[in-house]
Amino acid sequence: MRSPVRATPTFSLRAYARLTSLLAPAVGMLARRRLGQGKEDPERIQERRGEATIARPKGRIVWLHGASVGEFLSIVPLVERLQARGVTVLVTTVTLTAARLAAKRLPPGALHQFMPWDVPRFIERFLDHWRPDLAIFAESELWPNLIIRTTNRGTPLIQVNGRMSERSFKGWKRVQGSIGFLLSRFELCLMQTVDDGRRVSDLGAPRVQTTGNLKFDVPAPAAEPAALAALSAAIGRRPVFLAASTHEGEDEIVLAAHKLMAPKLDNLLTIIAPRHPERGAAIAQLAEAEGLLAVQRSTGQLPARGTAVYVADTLGEMGLLYRVAPVALLGGSLIRHGGQNPIEPAKLGSAIVHGPHIFNFQAVYDALAERSATLEVADAESLATAALSLILDKDARTRQAEAAEAAVALLGGALDLTLGAIEPYFLALAMKGGS
Repeated sequence: MRSPVRATPTFSLRAYARLTSLLAPAVGMLARRRLGQGKEDPERIQERRGEATIARPKGRIVWLHGASVGEFLSIVPLVERLQARGVTVLVTTVTLTAARLAAKRLPPGALHQFMPWDVPRFIERFLDHWRPDLAIFAESELWPNLIIRTTNRGTPLIQVNGRMSERSFKGWKRVQGSIGFLLSRFELCLMQTVDDGRRVSDLGAPRVQTTGNLKFDVPAPAAEPAALAALSAAIGRRPVFLAASTHEGEDEIVLAAHKLMAPKLDNLLTIIAPRHPERGAAIAQLAEAEGLLAVQRSTGQLPARGTAVYVADTLGEMGLLYRVAPVALLGGSLIRHGGQNPIEPAKLGSAIVHGPHIFNFQAVYDALAERSATLEVADAESLATAALSLILDKDARTRQAEAAEAAVALLGGALDLTLGAIEPYFLALAMKGGS
């Protein structure tokens, strides 16, 4: 292991630290706005200011950070394996959706807090309370104050499941000195692909390894048996199409595709599961405006025979939805969001359709494309054509789903490689003793 580089921060980073310090009093307005938008937990908003709501237990603490749902899910198996090493695991997230999922998915004994805003005094308050022995950040979290103040205390910082898209790489190249300084603070950057590793090395990361994508090792999401039985019974033999993790701007496309497919599929049911469940009512209104009867799962309703659109605006039920839908569109790909992770539907046997914007998970989609395990669409017409063909042709649907499952199975193993790479840091913790 090496000691963190103690070079002087660039002028830009010093200016950022000063600016965020000066803006700290304005955070109250930001908090009120986000609370009004339903983006923060009113009972835990103080955690965003670094004020802990639970006591720090005695002993060693490993801090894992996964900002949103995808990052959080990728580190859940890591949490379980770290707990087996006899340390307390503190998990932080940013989004309210990820926090709600953490309440359901974290194993007993793991702790959860919201990540503080990147304001120096908030970060210091958080670190004063928790005093982590090791910090592990998932994917691409590069908050300057957080990185600098954590490593200033001598806390080893590791990036896991790291990714760096070509677009992000080009953006960071414009501030090469600043990103190089931040990356130099990481003891180790464990990247998903060779290309990801090359990019962070070019930007200044001193120690880089390619360990693969932890998301391939996440177990397929479960489904509550009673809920699965009830939804399956309500659907019966109806043809089903799922639009999973949609973002604003995509639901209109899905509804248009439904109207194109409906004349050729008797009593078609389209399920729309928005990435952010709070959009459920708005999606139902969009459907009704198109003359389509819609009901929301959050109200406790199941789809009746006349229901055309079932809005699954609940949390943590993708395992249920993929099990009842033979064909799934992965959202975030029809707009320039970058796509959503296709690993879960691949593991659960859904035939996958996606839009052209998949740069967030390019390597995963490339692996699926090599096996002809997905179909790419661009608009309502091509979406309707692709989904209709898969729904009507069971053999083609089965071949595509099996190819996706096989591709995902071959790409596993990142969890063991990651644990092996961070093993020296656990040996150091054992020698250090409890905190």
